[in-house]
Amino acid sequence: MMSGQVALVTGAGSADGIGFATAKFLAEAGASVAITSTTDRIEDRLAELPVADEKKLSLVADLTRERQVERLVERVLKTYGRIDILVNNAGMIQTGERAKASRVHQISTAEWQRALDINMNTCFYVTRAVMPHMLRRKYGRIVNVASVTGPVVTFDRSAAYSAAKAAMVGFTRAAALEVGRKGITVNAVAPGWIQTASSSKMEIEAGKNTPLGRPGRAVEVAAVAAFLASESAGYVTGQMIVVDGGNVIQEHKGG
Repeated sequence: MMSGQVALVTGAGSADGIGFATAKFLAEAGASVAITSTTDRIEDRLAELPVADEKKLSLVADLTRERQVERLVERVLKTYGRIDILVNNAGMIQTGERAKASRVHQISTAEWQRALDINMNTCFYVTRAVMPHMLRRKYGRIVNVASVTGPVVTFDRSAAYSAAKAAMVGFTRAAALEVGRKGITVNAVAPGWIQTASSSKMEIEAGKNTPLGRPGRAVEVAAVAAFLASESAGYVTGQMIVVDGGNVIQEHKGG
């Protein structure tokens, strides 16, 4: 149980996304939960969180902007006085944007930087802002939602996204090493083909070719993230847990 703890979950604006599913898990476990998104649709998610009004908070912020991140963290601390759990879920998919996907030699500097800003820098900025408060309390759980794309596998025209998500895993390990003796764990979850409202037909079909024969559900990724955020996961740190229906274990992925 997480009664008395405070969680901050980024990228929670989509009703069927991993961020909001994780926020619900944490709320149902007893935590007070602050959720963020880049748009005011986060207000709809706030109303759907299954906890009393005083145990939930929604905030609109562009996490690629350092000052907005600082204000976000200040607001959560002012409201609850602490942050015990941080789930860095904000990323390309969570913004609702369809990212431009170019071959390596055709990637513009702007495209490259945007991929890093949304998929890696958001994680870095929020972690950097929250970490000092966890260090003072000598307790914290940080869970970074990465992807199998980059750290484990990749596909055509995904160099920028792959680089950002691989960087997130490297960042996870380095941070875990630095703060492990301070009561803080840092881990990553790497989803595979997960079905959401924004999934394309190609993505759904790819999910059907996994060993489990279907794409995953956001709640299945959220369950792993919630475990890593729990006190029970106190001896797990610096790890990347793949949630992909076993897709990375098979060589042939066709029908």
